[in-house]
Amino acid sequence: MEMAPGSLCASSGSGLSFYDLASLTKPLVTAALAHAYLDLDADRRWQLGFHERAEPLTVRQLLSHSSGLPPWLPFTGEPLAAQLRRSPLPGNHSLLRSAQVGESTYSDLGYRAIAELLEKELGLSWKQLGAAASGLAPAPWSEAPVPLPPGQDAVAWAEAEPDLPFPDPGRNLPHDTNARAGMIGAAGFGATAIQLQASLERWMGAKWPDRMAVETARSQDGDIWGLGLQRVTGLYADLLGRIPLGAGGVHVMESASMDIQLALAPAPEMLASTAFWQHLAYTGPALFVRLEDRCCIALLCHRLGADGSLLSLEQLRVRRVEILKGFLG
Repeated sequence: MEMAPGSLCASSGSGLSFYDLASLTKPLVTAALAHAYLDLDADRRWQLGFHERAEPLTVRQLLSHSSGLPPWLPFTGEPLAAQLRRSPLPGNHSLLRSAQVGESTYSDLGYRAIAELLEKELGLSWKQLGAAASGLAPAPWSEAPVPLPPGQDAVAWAEAEPDLPFPDPGRNLPHDTNARAGMIGAAGFGATAIQLQASLERWMGAKWPDRMAVETARSQDGDIWGLGLQRVTGLYADLLGRIPLGAGGVHVMESASMDIQLALAPAPEMLASTAFWQHLAYTGPALFVRLEDRCCIALLCHRLGADGSLLSLEQLRVRRVEILKGFLG
């Protein structure tokens, strides 16, 4: 199987469809800026208002989701530390659960804190910094991605802040409710396949994934997080492991189709480690990187079903797997 380095592979779609990259914003924008401009080990408790916290709070912890911050809170515009003091976590929703320092718990709030630090130290907006560094488009966008129905964050929002209006799902705003409400760091950038190709070539050329793909912390489930990327396990690891060394370069796979195949064998057992690192996005896109041969594979797809419903995480996994199979083919 021959794959030309730097090639753009489109399984379907013109390459001109616009995608909300959602959480791919974290490694492509926020983590890259953090590695470029921030001291990863300085204690940031006082800067971020966590005066009562017993343990240090570092960018290294925030990048690896091991700071002890919860996964998610509705964005109210107030300082994060003040919001946590005012509104203890209800704990009845998976997005509102507590976390332990030193253990990875995927957290949008950690990347919000990184973006706030970047703005304080550099005196520029996170969106300006991110657009200049990545070449990606910050929201609000001139082009609208495929609209998605409300997700689990709508339920969590109502539970955590029942008196705060749910953000308007404007067509040119991110699907992530916090991002469209104004929260920085965790989501809010988008791209076409062609734009993403150019951005990833820049990202790989600057060797940001080399700094991010460093085993740093584990979750309760055994997932391994680095400083912006996560080790690939399960079915993705099985498929990606079939790609021979030497397939380096940036490969963007696009599938704008709403049709999916639901018949799929269960994922294999979790693997201790694999050569690939990843980041997944709530809206569908995914990113996989292997440092050994500089292989970078990005998947662009939408989390919208053929009937207009929001795909479940399992259905979304199937869609991603089908795109990967096309790449392998």
